[in-house]
Amino acid sequence: MDIDILQQKLGVSFHDTALLKRALAHSSFTNENPEIAPLSNERLEFLGDAVLGQAVATKLYRDFPHLSEGEMTKLRAMLVRRDALARIARSIELGKYLYLGKGEEASGGRKKPANLACALEAVIGAVFLNQGLNTTELCIERLFNSELERALSQPGGTDYKSELQEFIQAKRQQLPSYHVIETSGPDHNKRFTVEVKSGDTILGKGSGRSKKVAENEAAHASLKKLHHNFTR
Repeated sequence: MDIDILQQKLGVSFHDTALLKRALAHSSFTNENPEIAPLSNERLEFLGDAVLGQAVATKLYRDFPHLSEGEMTKLRAMLVRRDALARIARSIELGKYLYLGKGEEASGGRKKPANLACALEAVIGAVFLNQGLNTTELCIERLFNSELERALSQPGGTDYKSELQEFIQAKRQQLPSYHVIETSGPDHNKRFTVEVKSGDTILGKGSGRSKKVAENEAAHASLKKLHHNFTR
């Protein structure tokens, strides 16, 4: 396996690739090969779990100023649960880079959600030790962006675009339209500002690291203003 390709997928260049390889070492491999790999990825997994939780919480607080504590807690839980981590791991084909023991390999260990989720957390821990917090946060943001959009669009969650459309339809007003009014930042870290209109009336604005997130934030701001206006 080419560890350089995995680094490209992560968007991180390790000073010490031995640390990344340790993050990929399942305990079954270290049990069978103690001379080659005396340490498994379990300690790095512990560290990565803590770093991931902090990074996700920081992003939600910084990029979603309208979310309540309860909403942020719910989103964070959705982003760091095992099935979400496993999906992200599959998106970068992390399974094929794992070091597994013979029995774990034979039982389909490269596809097991638990192995994938734990390895992803271990990799995050390795990035943190090798590159520091800023680079790790950027790496997490790249990896988790599509999963964040998925979480935001969950039914009954915080899909404010659907809520806004339903609210406006109930009031028999013109359906909302979304327009990007500003784009800033470098290509790897762009930020979009979106305004939402009903006809010629600007209902609200929102910002985010993707157009979809910015639209959702604009819809949330609009809902807060509309509910206030209609309940006065």
